[in-house]
Amino acid sequence: MTEPAPSGGPSPLRVGGLALLGAGAVAALIGLATLLPGGSSTTTPAATTPPPAPTAAPTAAATPGATVAATPAPTAPAAVPTVGPTVAIAAPPPAVPAPAAPQAGAGGGNAVARGPVRVYNNSTVTGLAARAANDFRADGWQVGQVSNYSQGVIPTSTVYYRPGTAEQTAATRIASEFGLRTEPRFSGIDDATPGLIVIVTNDYQKRK
Repeated sequence: MTEPAPSGGPSPLRVGGLALLGAGAVAALIGLATLLPGGSSTTTPAATTPPPAPTAAPTAAATPGATVAATPAPTAPAAVPTVGPTVAIAAPPPAVPAPAAPQAGAGGGNAVARGPVRVYNNSTVTGLAARAANDFRADGWQVGQVSNYSQGVIPTSTVYYRPGTAEQTAATRIASEFGLRTEPRFSGIDDATPGLIVIVTNDYQKRK
């Protein structure tokens, strides 16, 4: 038979209840302290993770012995020349050679444009034929024989030509340059060799 506990001491159940009340009061105080402003929290904030560093673009690894082609720098486009309208240029006409001067023939034909000329003196002035011959040469005429004419009297200084030949044109030219008269050959000189015949008289003067 069990003996009852002495009535003078505290009951074990009572002691356990007081302990539980004390623990609950302590927990309530801790919770109030946490909720008040400025109160320190026992919770450790999570560490902020820094963002990852940017990754550089992958660089192609150089292979030993391999040739790396350099990228050429861009070049400016070449200027396109402006082409104007095409102008047709006619080729110059071929040079036409000047006709050869007609040569005097033994029995006729044409005389050279500026000769030959034979000069005769029919005046009382010594050396007049030679002086006239020099004047003709200085003007580009071809002078052959220089002599005297004593078969008659010529009224004025005259150049004679054979009709129907180029001598007539040459006679007109030399007559205009030196103030001579032009006449066809007369019977006394008709059979002379081809060419102009100039007979100068006292009235011959070189034209200025």
